[in-house]
Amino acid sequence: MSDTNKLVATVRTEFGKGAARRARRDGLVPVVLYGHGTDPQHFTVVAREFSAILRKDGVNAVLNLDIDGKEQLALTKQVVVHPLRNYIEHTDLLVIKKGEKVTVSVGVVVEGEPAGGTQVAQELNEVEIEADALSIPENIVVNVHKLEAGTQITAGQLEVPAGVSVLTDADALVVNVTEIAAAADEADEAAAEAAE
Repeated sequence: MSDTNKLVATVRTEFGKGAARRARRDGLVPVVLYGHGTDPQHFTVVAREFSAILRKDGVNAVLNLDIDGKEQLALTKQVVVHPLRNYIEHTDLLVIKKGEKVTVSVGVVVEGEPAGGTQVAQELNEVEIEADALSIPENIVVNVHKLEAGTQITAGQLEVPAGVSVLTDADALVVNVTEIAAAADEADEAAAEAAE
């Protein structure tokens, strides 16, 4: 893991909505760190630095927290963003250890053009996986290049990096390639004939 994901975490001594509001006004994000049977720990991190890591690594970012000079690995578990003003209101982090496997949801990205006369329906936008905490893929790519109508790709058929297991039901439909509806073709033909 690179030092770019290093964040200084300052212990919070004030709690409640007023304290959280003051922290955000000062450019900080209230954070709760929990896991491995420890009591929840309350911190703040610099909002700009934390946002930059999320933009770079996505919602499953692994952080190297500097807590009073002691390092602690943490996985971003939940990020609460203000619905209108688009700033981070609060974040939950999960304590992790090197070599530990974690369960997270990752996005599914469809790439490529299927065979002519077909269309692609993406049934699942994300799947649940288990991966090493330091090797979580940003997303899983499904290539539909030249796939014919009737092709279906399920969660169990997804190609994932070594060491990654898909936990979503293996029979869950992720991508479905179908023929473009005949009604649309007939309407195009009727329009072409009317134009002649």
